[in-house]
Formats: sequence, structure tokens, C-alpha cells
Amino acid sequence: MKRLLATLCALVPALALAADKPDSNPFTATLAAKQMHEECRRLEGGEKRVYSWKSDAPVDFNIHYHGATEVFYPVKREAMRGDGGTFTAKTGEDYCWMWTARDKPAKVEGRIETK
Repeated sequence: MKRLLATLCALVPALALAADKPDSNPFTATLAAKQMHEECRRLEGGEKRVYSWKSDAPVDFNIHYHGATEVFYPVKREAMRGDGGTFTAKTGEDYCWMWTARDKPAKVEGRIETK
């Protein structure tokens, strides 16, 4: 019984760390018209993220990062109700997946996961 308890106690920190890992959690965002939502992650060059999302109304979607004086958009789509794929970072940056509601409210649900 003591061994079982010791094993369980040893696993608790690992389980807590896995639960806190932002790249494995789904998200939901309710957007008012013209409002936006971002999910940002630090990726190093060559790192991949698998993403998928859906919306109950058309939204503009992009994956972007900020340079010194401008914003770069490796992925940019307009009036989408869903999308997904594998994104591979070309350089180490803070990348943001961003959704913007168009003329009416939208509920967006999705997931960004480490590949």
C-alpha cells in the first residue's frame, strides 16, 4: 500500500504539468461582431502544430507573427466557417492563431496541438 501511495504521489506532478500544457487544450471563444480572439504559442523553426477549428458564422482567420516593424501572415483566410491543418514554423517566433468575427457574432471552437 505504501508503494502504491508513493507511486501515485510521484505521478501527480507529471499529471499536473500535462494538464497545464497549453498546446494540448481545446479552446472556445464567443465573439461579438468585429471582435477578435487569439491563441498564441512560441514555436522554434521547424516546430509543428496541428490545428482545427469550426465556427457557427463566417470569420476571418490567420496565423501571424510580429516582426520589428510589420506583421507577417504565413496563413490568411477570409469568411471561413472552419479550417485545419499542420502549421510548420519557418523561424522561431511567437505565432498567433487569430479569428475575427465579421458582421455578426460568432462562436469559435478548436484545438491547437503539438505534433
